Amino acid sequence: MTDSASGADWVNPLRDERDKRVPHIAGPCSVVIFGVTGDLATKKLMPAIYDLGNRGLLPPGFALIGFARRDWEHEDFAAIVLEAVKKHARTPFRQEVWDRLSEGIRFVQGTFEDDAGFENLATTLATLDEERGTGGNHAFYLSIPPGAFPVVLEQLSKSGLAKPADGQWRRVVIEKPFGHDLASAKELNKVVNRVFPEHTVFRIDHYLGKETVQNILALRFANQLFDPIWNAHYVDHVQITMAEDIGLGGRGGYYDGIGAARDVIQNHLLQLLAFTAMEEPISFNPAELQTEKIKVLSATKVVEPLDETTARGQYAAGWQGSEPVVGLLQEEGFSKESTTETYAAITLEVDTRRWAGVPFYLRTGKRLGRRVTEIAVVFKRAPHLPFDQTMTEELGQNALVIRVQPDEGVTLRFGSKVPGSGMEVRDVNMDFSYGEAFTESSPEAYERLILDVLLGVPSLFPVNAEVELSWRILDPVLEHWAAGGSPEQYESGGWGPDSATEMLARTGREWRRP
Repeated sequence: MTDSASGADWVNPLRDERDKRVPHIAGPCSVVIFGVTGDLATKKLMPAIYDLGNRGLLPPGFALIGFARRDWEHEDFAAIVLEAVKKHARTPFRQEVWDRLSEGIRFVQGTFEDDAGFENLATTLATLDEERGTGGNHAFYLSIPPGAFPVVLEQLSKSGLAKPADGQWRRVVIEKPFGHDLASAKELNKVVNRVFPEHTVFRIDHYLGKETVQNILALRFANQLFDPIWNAHYVDHVQITMAEDIGLGGRGGYYDGIGAARDVIQNHLLQLLAFTAMEEPISFNPAELQTEKIKVLSATKVVEPLDETTARGQYAAGWQGSEPVVGLLQEEGFSKESTTETYAAITLEVDTRRWAGVPFYLRTGKRLGRRVTEIAVVFKRAPHLPFDQTMTEELGQNALVIRVQPDEGVTLRFGSKVPGSGMEVRDVNMDFSYGEAFTESSPEAYERLILDVLLGVPSLFPVNAEVELSWRILDPVLEHWAAGGSPEQYESGGWGPDSATEMLARTGREWRRP
């Protein structure tokens, strides 16, 4: 057993320390969730905690505490957790696992401005330290709107909950968005770091917990096959796409004024770019990984002129599958004059020796043709000297496509001869699928991320510098869009506005149709 203050890395005694394949088990600890009545808590957090328990990765005395204004007893909250687990857990329900977990479930009633509520929370955690052996190690999960962060952080500080005793740890987990622009992100970081030192702050980007995102590192650095061609000599461009086939539904009030660029590009897509473009780290130590990502983001900037290298749009009425759907401006909670974009595309360049001259195209949108997230590394065309044009007219560019969701895997597209007496070359795909290659299903992103919080492993969490650098990259685009004009309308069920197509066509390229 290692010192809990240095990571709470309580390890299975049967585990060989040299065998990195065996997962670590969290040491004595608890998780306090603020915002337990929200969708994130019920659909993701509570089920993920149960799944960790089901996999044997939580300590025997683990405790889960909910904090909300509801007039609930401990049993009422346990019933809410049980319902969430049965509806949304990834692993099968086992009564013995639930019985063990439910023994440590507590509820504290209070509002964020309520001193008494936080005093009660402090008393509850102290009691759990004695009764459950949680050891004074507590993670506070802020599943709440960013506007509520300052008051909750102040209350945690005032009540003494943010400051651990010797040999203990306290950590805070923050959901995106991390600010609205660079200035607000810096202010938010100051507010957080006044209460929690940076090494105890975990900013959740659930995309970084996905198995395929982590597989980028294995694909690039465990295989000699790809490294020699992962550079500007061979790569023509990179496309990073996150497409959704749904609209806003009931999220209009939240989304208006935020938009696709702030919601997705600033965090998810720029993090995917960093993993794709980073240099090989010295090790997978969290500090080394973060150093390489910071280097990439420091060298990344938007390509100008922004009128030609960016595009934005709003979905209009159309068809999603066989269903007619309304446009954004007809959605409940949206102003008819809203200029909030539901589609955003930008062109970036990474000013390093490896990537000089290679454009990175990032796009995201709602009500597009299908739900997909992928990274496509598109290679330069071969000279085709032995072939005449008719032999290769159906041949596109070679591409390595990393599929993040929904069907996680990797596809390699290359040219192959068509069977027959003539010489004709056509694109074919070589496909690797996680679902077919491995019998064990991938854990949900929140399982991996919550376990890393409890272990004190920050590899997959953006630090201050990454957040601020991401806003530095995106801010010029947002300021340009805010200066005038409205987003272009695009038909629901398609692949975005015409301006996005023209954005690539100017350089002789085109978007992939996943």
